[in-house]
Amino acid sequence: MKIVRRLTIRAWLLVISVLFSVLAVGGISLVSYAIVYEGMVTVAKEHSKQVVGDISDVVRMHVDSVRQESPDLVGTESWRALVLRLSAFVAGWGAPESHVALYDSKGGLLWVNTPDPTVIQDPARLEEALDSDQILRSTVGETAPFRGMFFPAALPIYVTHVPLELPDGSRGVLIITHRSINEEQVIDAVRSPMFAHAAVAALAMIIVVQMTLGRILKLVDNLRLAAESIDAGRLDVRLPEEGEHEISRLAKVLNALIDRLQRKAEAQTRFIADASHELATPVAGIRGYTNILKKWGTADPEVQAEAIAAIDRESNRMARLCKDLLALVRDEKTMEIQSVRFDVNAVCRETLAAAATRYMSKGLEFIGPEEGQLIMIGDSDKVGDMISILVDNAAKYTEKGSVSVQTRRKRDTIVIEVADTGIGIHPEEAESIFERFYRSDVSRSKRTGGFGLGLPIAKTIVDGIKGTIEVSSTVGEGSIFTVRLPRGRM
Repeated sequence: MKIVRRLTIRAWLLVISVLFSVLAVGGISLVSYAIVYEGMVTVAKEHSKQVVGDISDVVRMHVDSVRQESPDLVGTESWRALVLRLSAFVAGWGAPESHVALYDSKGGLLWVNTPDPTVIQDPARLEEALDSDQILRSTVGETAPFRGMFFPAALPIYVTHVPLELPDGSRGVLIITHRSINEEQVIDAVRSPMFAHAAVAALAMIIVVQMTLGRILKLVDNLRLAAESIDAGRLDVRLPEEGEHEISRLAKVLNALIDRLQRKAEAQTRFIADASHELATPVAGIRGYTNILKKWGTADPEVQAEAIAAIDRESNRMARLCKDLLALVRDEKTMEIQSVRFDVNAVCRETLAAAATRYMSKGLEFIGPEEGQLIMIGDSDKVGDMISILVDNAAKYTEKGSVSVQTRRKRDTIVIEVADTGIGIHPEEAESIFERFYRSDVSRSKRTGGFGLGLPIAKTIVDGIKGTIEVSSTVGEGSIFTVRLPRGRM
């Protein structure tokens, strides 16, 4: 049992392939042998009938000749004349597989073609042939059909009782025993090539199966190496993707998964470094202005006011960063969604008004939805936070032009589109901007003062409301974020 348990998958597959090959090739060989055997039996049966017909015709011809040439011969003299003719016929016959004997009506042997006959004598069959006056056929010595696969073939012996009239007018029986020597030789001749071809076929099947399984096991081994690399923190291993088959498609899917894991790991590492830097900057500022307060703050009111303002500004920045981090790590399943009736257009206009105040120095044009109400049932605070994030993101990356928010109702869905005329997003980055810890451009994010956390938070809010969010963008022309939210029951 221990040895069996220690067998590897490759060893198990080798054993299974050997067993399968032996069974498959063995089954084909058995069927082939059975076909050959049955064919030879049919040939032997027809050959036996032909031999019996030929011998019977010759014997009857000689009987008629004796009766016509010597009509005065009776009893012993008549059959002696017949025996002379039959002996002369047998001398030039040359058919060792057939043995012939002639019996009278009382079962007495009148003539046999060999000194040591293998004729099967059956008194009951002889009497039955005389009584019925019909040709009786039977077989003796039948063996198992598949014996010839391992031992010399032995087909049945065909025995035929032919009733006929002797020259003296009495009744007699001609017994013909036929052995299928030629057919047995054919079966014996195909045995060795059959085994040789079976062995070659089994070996070829084992080799093909092992080569096929070898490719599969190589993929499994590559998967193991990839898993070990991921466990060790290395994400640079890739599986081969040659060909257009199931294995290559699986390799492509796994490589894409490793790519995503690598991007997430790099994003997390980059985020930790950036977050540490972002936290270190306000902390350093707070410590510096605290020292200023200690040294000169009590004596100079202006210095005191400037230091307090700076400390307040940096602490607020730290608070925003901590708030963003907490929003990201919060479990979406526990997000509490309120259901109140509110005007989406009003929320959009309030958000745009606040953004216009914050980005007044840029001179951007903020365009809101058309006048009128667009009522939905949902969480107005969450929707407001989401719109604020999208508007703030659009304003940050738009140096000149406009930021617009348009809304419309489409059946039971509220559609909110936030568009800008900013720098746009590269197509290869569009799929990743909603991922946690992802920052499409570190230098750009630092220039705008952001943490790269806004869009993931917006995606979390939309998912919590059971909505969808997508982006379409052209580099240098701007971006459009489209949010679809359920309108809710009115």
